[in-house]
Amino acid sequence: MRVLIISVLSLICTSGICQAVDTLIYAQGNIINGITKEPVTAKIIYESLPFGSKVGIASGSSFSIPLYDNERYSITVEANGFAPSKYLLDPVDANAERKVIRDIELTLPVAAANNAETTHTEGKVMRLENLIFLTGSSTIETSSYDELNEVVTMLANNPKMIIRLEGHTDYAGSAKLNQKLSQDRVDAVKNYLTSHGAVSSKIKTMAFGGTQPISRENTEEARSMNRRVELRILKN
Repeated sequence: MRVLIISVLSLICTSGICQAVDTLIYAQGNIINGITKEPVTAKIIYESLPFGSKVGIASGSSFSIPLYDNERYSITVEANGFAPSKYLLDPVDANAERKVIRDIELTLPVAAANNAETTHTEGKVMRLENLIFLTGSSTIETSSYDELNEVVTMLANNPKMIIRLEGHTDYAGSAKLNQKLSQDRVDAVKNYLTSHGAVSSKIKTMAFGGTQPISRENTEEARSMNRRVELRILKN
């Protein structure tokens, strides 16, 4: 893996002798097969939050990412034959060596519905692959109900679990309208879940509008990829 790293140095002086010290926090980890525990070579995409002002792409079975300005970063890992995996990297989780250690286990490509009986780790993000809205609205298509019902089951089978629904649109058009649409959509999903037995206090929502695109390519495929609702596990 090749990643450009720019060191941030400060000086520590003792008895008149000064020594340069790297004060930057790094996120580091390995990418492995969740079943066999073997290394997996993957594409690694990372960007600072909330606006993606710092972005990077790398490849390999491990990563070392500088978290500039103590900002949080999102990291998306993609590998052939596995489901994409997205995590949050937060400098507050750094250890005494200024490292955020996060090993990423990749799983088979299945929708959130098929993971309902699985114990999930905190911080894991699942895209609701089968969730479809009517164009330009927050009305949920009936074909989405099976997957949403499985999310209800997941919450019922994991009583300590707290999730956050995160809404995203593409970045075309009005930023204000995109923000409102993404909020309306996560609210609609929450309303569906609670109307089918989920506990409202266990479901948080957050809307990002078009500020966190997965791809910045100007194609319909990229725009479709950017329009999504993701389920993040906050506690389990």
